[in-house]
Order: sequence, then C-alpha cells, then structure tokens
Amino acid sequence: MTGLLPSSHGVSDFGVPLAAIYPTLAELLTKGGYRTAAFIGSVILDSKNLAPGLDRGFEFYDNFPERTTTKSRWGRLERRGMEVERRAESWLNAHPTAAHFVWVHFYDPHDPYEPPPPYSEVYQDRLYDGEIAYADSALSHFLAYLKKKGWYEGAIIVVVGDHGEGLGEHHEDTHGLFLYDSTTHVPLIVKLPNESEAGRTVDVQVRTTDIMPTILNLLGVAAPANLDGDSLEPFLNGIEATPRIVFGESDYPLRFGWAPLRSVRMEGFKFVEAPKPEFYDLHADPGESLNHYEPWDGTVQKLRRVLAELSAKSPAPGKTSPAAVSAGTIDELHALGYLGSADARSATDVPEPSLLPDPKDKIEEQNLLHTAMMASEDGKPGKARVALEKVLQLDESSAIALTQLGRLEMASGNYAKAAGYLRRAQDARPNDATDAFEYGRALELGGDLPGARDALQASLKLNPHQFAARLSLGRVYLGLNDSKAAEDQFVDAVLLQPGSFEAQIDLAKALIRQKKFADAVELLEPVAGSSSSDATMFEVLAEAYAGLERRQDAQRAESRARALQKSKRPQ
Repeated sequence: MTGLLPSSHGVSDFGVPLAAIYPTLAELLTKGGYRTAAFIGSVILDSKNLAPGLDRGFEFYDNFPERTTTKSRWGRLERRGMEVERRAESWLNAHPTAAHFVWVHFYDPHDPYEPPPPYSEVYQDRLYDGEIAYADSALSHFLAYLKKKGWYEGAIIVVVGDHGEGLGEHHEDTHGLFLYDSTTHVPLIVKLPNESEAGRTVDVQVRTTDIMPTILNLLGVAAPANLDGDSLEPFLNGIEATPRIVFGESDYPLRFGWAPLRSVRMEGFKFVEAPKPEFYDLHADPGESLNHYEPWDGTVQKLRRVLAELSAKSPAPGKTSPAAVSAGTIDELHALGYLGSADARSATDVPEPSLLPDPKDKIEEQNLLHTAMMASEDGKPGKARVALEKVLQLDESSAIALTQLGRLEMASGNYAKAAGYLRRAQDARPNDATDAFEYGRALELGGDLPGARDALQASLKLNPHQFAARLSLGRVYLGLNDSKAAEDQFVDAVLLQPGSFEAQIDLAKALIRQKKFADAVELLEPVAGSSSSDATMFEVLAEAYAGLERRQDAQRAESRARALQKSKRPQ
C-alpha cells in the first residue's frame, strides 16, 4: 500500500500508526478521482486498533464492529472469504459509477485451519490446502461478478499473498519468525486490461513493494519519490529481465525476547543476518537446508554490505515507537496466534539486539507458545497448560510462558498457583510494571492483601499511569481498613479516567468509610443523574444519604437500585 519496507515507514508492530508523511495507494488514487474501498478478512487489519492509518485514502474501509456478542471467531476475529467477497459486491453495487480501486483481503489460509464444507471433507487430511482452495473459490466468485458487471476486461487486477506457512519446514509450524522462502516466497499475478500480455510468466525475482509503483505507472499516476519498490511494467512487457534485490525483515522474534532477523536475496543467493548468520545457494539448494556461511566468503561479504547499506538508512530494529494497543486488542492478537510487543516488553531492553538469542535455537518454544495461544482461544486450557509447561522445560525463566500460565490459573480461580507463576515472571522481568500488576492482582484475589499492596505499589512505581493498578490498590487499602490511602488511589484513578463510573463509585466508598458523606453525595449525584442503569451506584448513594440522615433520598436511591437489579435478572 506504500511501496516501502517496514524499516522505511516505521510500522513494524501491531498498532503503530502509519505516519502521514507516507502516502498510501488509496490516497493517491482518491486524488485521481477514483472511488476507493477496502474489505478486510481479519481484525489484524482493523484501522481502529491494530492497523491505524491503513484506512487513509479509502472512501470506505470495512472495519470490524467495535462490540460484538458472539464468541465465535467468525465475525469477531475473522470473516470467511465469501463474506468478504459479498461485502465487496454489495458496496460496488451501491457505487457503480466512476473508476474504482477496491482492495479485497482474504485471511482464510491461517491457523487454525478450519475450511467450511465441502472443503473440510475434500481436504480433511490437508486442511491448509482446503483453506487455500476455499479462498480461491471466493476469489473466483469475485472475478465472476466483475465479468457479469462488464468490468473484468478493462480492469487491472493484482493477486498477491503476504506470506506462506512453514508447515514444519525449518521446524516452523506457521509463519512470522523466519525469513526462509517457505514463508516469504509468495504468488504474484497481474491481469492487465483487455488480456494484454495474457499468459506471460515472468521468471525473475520481484518484490511486493513493487506493486504500488506498478499500479500507479499503469494508470499514469505519478509515484512518490524515494520508494523502496519500482514499477514492474518493463517485466510485464517483456523488456527487462534483471531480477530485483529483495530484502527481508522480521522483528517478530523481539516479541519473545529473541534477536530480529534481516535478509537479502540476490543473484541466486540469500544471506540472513542473525546471531548465527546463514548463507544459501538457492540454485543448488532451493529448500535452504545447507548453510554455507563463512565470514570470509566473497559473496557473503558482498551481500552483507548490501544489507548494511539498507540498515544504515533505517531505524535500529526494535527501536520504533511502541504501539498503543488496548488489553482487549492484545487478547484478539493472542486469539489469532500473534504476540504483541507488550508480551516481550523489557525482555528486549538490551543495548544490541544481536546479543539476544537466535530464533533458530528457540523455534520449539515459539511453536509451543503458538499452540498455547490457539488452545486458549479454542477453550482448551488443559492443552494450553501442557504446551506452556513444555516451554518451561526448555526455558524455566520464560516470562511469556509464566505469564500465560498465571493468567490461565487466574481464569480458573487458582489464585495461589497463579501468584506462583506470576511471581516467577516478575523475577524474570523485574522492571516490568504489568507483570508486577498481575502478580498483585493474583495476591489480592487470593486474600494476601499485604502482599498485594506491596506488589501493586511496586507496579505503580514503575508506571504510575496504570488505571487498573490504581483501582486494585485502592480496593486493597479498603480491605486493610486504610480508607485514607484508598481515597488517594481512587482520586488518582479518577484523574486518569475522569469518565469512569467504577472509579467514582470506589472513591465514594472510601469517602463513606471516613464518614465524608457529604463529599460522597456531591461526587455521586451528578453521576447518578447521567447514568441511571448502575445499581451499585445507587446503593452507594443510598448509604451516603443515610449517613446524612436524608432518609427519603436514601429510600428513593435504594428503590432505584432494587429496580435496576430486578430488571437485569434473567426472566
């Protein structure tokens, strides 16, 4: 969409916004008079959360609903390919005039591999292939629709994959960690208007960053300067046959506290910069199974120089601005099998990423962590525990595994066991505020209020802007009968989130404990007037009125609380 590498535009993590200085393809075509729309198959590309800025220039961007009651992944995390295709058809039917730029995104070929019937039966032993076949059928429906509308012949259509799946090659089950061809060599099909150059196969190396400048070139729209990609029009016309240099980047290992990877692929060779570097002769060894790396090899030195020149122009890996991603969005990432930067946090706080472990030595752990995330989403905590315990057998101080085990035990109500795991996670990452907070919550729910107080204080010392930690510490102080300290924490919570009814109710409780009934009434009356659906608020307000001996007001508040409670009971 930008013709740039992640290291150029700076978006190397979920939730990092695309800077306005980088124009998108949709922006440029909108300025050229095109109607533009995007239809996405996964929340991974939702521009409200995980992909901010990706909607720039689109007249319509089909994000997911902000709230949904379904627990199914369909409609909450993903859309089936045929649903994406149907939504694209619907928009085009409603906007049939003018030139169009439409992006249709099919997410189906992703773990867990669950193609719908009949693909689940036909491909029952090869479910990944079944998902690919289903995505192909959705694309076929869309092409048939374009033909029916009379738009196909004159259209430019680009079909491209963003990655493959390891399926065990190089011991990688899925994708995202390594830079081998098994996951980075993807199909690219270009259909030109009126069957121009139909059937031509371009057997040279090109890049996905070439797509944006190619489309602009074919449409006669000027491309921005300093793109990483170049137009493929000469290849399409059979004029040029010089392969492009392909760079690869993977910062995903940083999510686990491991070293990022960089690669360059040119002249039939690939070099991977890693703590344990790799060099492959792709003509003799297309499966990249024989590492011929020798630091004095002339080709290695040449490719390393090319990669160094690119790196010199790019931000240091892992040093981009952290993404502002909510806890709920992090849960969505986990459900899709991805970790966010918040999962690694201080584990990657080292002067030089190359000092971190090589991902090749950690791939078994990554596969197990992925299995655990998907099992948790699938409602199989037992399977998740087994996988995470295996991770701890490989690395007893894996903070990610310890944290996930702690969360599983918290969800099961095993607070003492949860606290044990979370304490170990905090020991592994002593400067991590979130670990300290989760440890404190486990102690609080387990009844160890003095321990919870200490852990939550430590968390807030590391990051004083945590709303949830302020609430928890205030409630712990109430449990310890220190209502003045509780009041201080709730005041800070209200300052962090002035619109939070929860924080205001808790502050009122602390005021009532100190017999500051008038202060509690002054706090709650305006809130109760604007929110008439919270029974707890009226219960606390009734208590404050009673403390002031305003009996009629107290009775009215109690009646309102009972009515609200009754209305929310299942009929």
